[in-house]
Amino acid sequence: MRIRSALTATAAAGALAVAVAAPAQATEYSSALKITGVQYDAPGRDSNSCSTGNTRDEYLTIKNYSRSTTVNLKGYFVKDATGNRFTFGSNHYLQPGDYVKLRGGHGTDSNAHNVVYRQNCNFIWNNDKDTIYLYKPSGAHADTHAYTKSGNDRDGNGYITFHG
Repeated sequence: MRIRSALTATAAAGALAVAVAAPAQATEYSSALKITGVQYDAPGRDSNSCSTGNTRDEYLTIKNYSRSTTVNLKGYFVKDATGNRFTFGSNHYLQPGDYVKLRGGHGTDSNAHNVVYRQNCNFIWNNDKDTIYLYKPSGAHADTHAYTKSGNDRDGNGYITFHG
């Protein structure tokens, strides 16, 4: 009987630990918007020249995983581990299942073409490793992904996919 009681108590404690741990994971993905991928290393040699550089080829893809809610990106912001930051300053609507590519460089934002430009010719993501943070307009955490070139980019093409 003591063995059965000890096993029952151990199983109950394990179930409680799983139940307590679950909210932390759920908090990480509490937003309909999630980072689905990053082209952290633009193809070719990096050049942040506004006229001839390739910062437009570095981008972050954000998807609306909601089944029924359209999300306005205005006020959402992304930043890296060192604090480089971009805030979506204009209305940009993501329908359920839709995505946007946040590109470096200069260009015209377009809902129809699912693109927003940072209007900055500097690279934001490091080519070896970085952490990408996505925040709601309220400042609440929406999603975070850390990567390393050696650990996450197995084919070496400079692109990493998150959330399948």
